[in-house]
Amino acid sequence: MSNLVIIDPALLALAHGAFDDKGALKPFAREIMLIKCHIAGTSYRDVKKVEPTLQPGDFLVLKREPNNPHDALAIMILSESGHHLGYVPRLKNEALARLMDAGKLLFGKIEAKAWLGEWLKVDLRVFMRDF
Repeated sequence: MSNLVIIDPALLALAHGAFDDKGALKPFAREIMLIKCHIAGTSYRDVKKVEPTLQPGDFLVLKREPNNPHDALAIMILSESGHHLGYVPRLKNEALARLMDAGKLLFGKIEAKAWLGEWLKVDLRVFMRDF
């Protein structure tokens, strides 16, 4: 099973388009930090190959998965290259899913990562981009 998910280039352009060439937010664009969490389910994904490329500060794509058979509010977490890393934890996904369903742009940024045995713990912050 492939861990790659196709990411709409327009979404990446929109997310990155709010920054100038020095990484600062352009006028009228705001990042609103919503939650801190970890990526759930990394032990069920093949993350060993992509883990060396994941660094603190990296952009993470959030993608709703309303047809997920285990959770209708599921939100996939993807690397910018499209590797499916896991999910927003179920206990923290309801409000985020509702915002995404209403058309809001949400994304993550890696805070830290560490191997705990066979589990890759990736901490992130979830942001909403408001224009």
